[in-house]
Amino acid sequence: MLQSLYTKYKPYYTDNLRLAMPIVVSQLGHTIVHMADSVIVGHFAGTTQLAAVSLVNSIFMLVLVLGLGIAYGLTPLIARDNGRKDYASCGTLLVNSLIINLTTGILLYGFVHFGTLSIIDHLDQSPEVVAYAKPFLAYLGISIIPLMIFQTFKQFAEGLGFTKQAMFVSIWGNLINIVLGVILVKGMFGIAPMGVVGVGISTLVDRILMALVMGIYVFRSQHFKPYLQSFKLRLLNLAIVKKIFKIGAPVALQYAFEISAFSGAAILIGTIGAIEQAAHQVAINLAAITYMLATGIASAATIKTGNNLGKGSFTDLRRSAVASYHVIIMFMSLTAILFIVANNLLPYIYTEDKAVIAIAAQLLIIAGFFQLFDGTQVVGLGVLRGIGDVNVPTLITFVAYWVVGIPLGYLLGITLGWGVNGIWYGLTVGLLSASIFLFIRFQKKTRHLEEKN
Repeated sequence: MLQSLYTKYKPYYTDNLRLAMPIVVSQLGHTIVHMADSVIVGHFAGTTQLAAVSLVNSIFMLVLVLGLGIAYGLTPLIARDNGRKDYASCGTLLVNSLIINLTTGILLYGFVHFGTLSIIDHLDQSPEVVAYAKPFLAYLGISIIPLMIFQTFKQFAEGLGFTKQAMFVSIWGNLINIVLGVILVKGMFGIAPMGVVGVGISTLVDRILMALVMGIYVFRSQHFKPYLQSFKLRLLNLAIVKKIFKIGAPVALQYAFEISAFSGAAILIGTIGAIEQAAHQVAINLAAITYMLATGIASAATIKTGNNLGKGSFTDLRRSAVASYHVIIMFMSLTAILFIVANNLLPYIYTEDKAVIAIAAQLLIIAGFFQLFDGTQVVGLGVLRGIGDVNVPTLITFVAYWVVGIPLGYLLGITLGWGVNGIWYGLTVGLLSASIFLFIRFQKKTRHLEEKN
């Protein structure tokens, strides 16, 4: 049975993985930035500043995913029009997406600067943690503007199947971020130690460089010449803006509901104590790495689904989507085993604080179990996004995380006194709920398309 299943889906495994692997690496870049910040601060600045990184990342991730969600609205539209060989439409989509994303970046920066920096004082967090968190958050807020420019060109290239360049840009950008971060945080070459502010500056510099390099690549590469014939900066085309937002806005909400649930969990954990919050940062950062790898596979599923939809190849669409489910189940099973087996060792990447390590080790066991649910739900969202089904999945994510996950986490962790573990149990049940209902939705929508064929 397994042999026949492998034979049936082998071409789709190969095709999907070839497209997905560069996206996986470039998607991982977003998490590596935050991982590098945590590692550098944890080793060179101490537990209190690591807790500040946890608080800021929990808040900023909501801002980040709102921006990324809007940017992702471009990819399935590009993939679909490219499948139809409508190259002029691809160029027009890029123009409008660039203006939308730049505007979104500026608005999100305004939200951080005028809103979040004030709200952070009223979250019942340690005053020492808040003092370190504010300047770090200010630099991350500015960095969302160049990041949105980078995402525009990245999503355009990936929607056309050119995934490697964004991967290389992300790799070099992260190397620059790490080296510059160590220099600024620790204080080297005559520079005074900056602590957590140093990683904020290094992240901003990294994202400016990435935006410049990715933009230059798109405009200078011969691959994109046929698509850029219609690229002319002009007023927004309202019909195209509507098409982008019809996908991008629900996608932004999907990410926001999930990430805000984890951000809410971090704030709840912060009311328990700084050590628990630092431990949460260690465990959630490791879990976020596998999540971003999963989003790379999901992005490839979106591209293949949109491309097959544009071609009218509905049988290929469903088989490619099922193959993506197979791949993510295998991958997340391996990472779950790694988290469970190495739960006492992995936290040392971030800190040598024994109290933090002991709690983080417990959380990694829980993270091992929710790996499968996290992976399958994000692939389900990716496939449904490719066929333009975004509204019902958005409702599913809201219910799973904010009607099930967070209330259950509060009940177990705070009301019943299970602490940080109880909050994580609630998140796990939320992920399980999302994965089940999104899979049911995937089966219904893709079988319907295949039957039409």
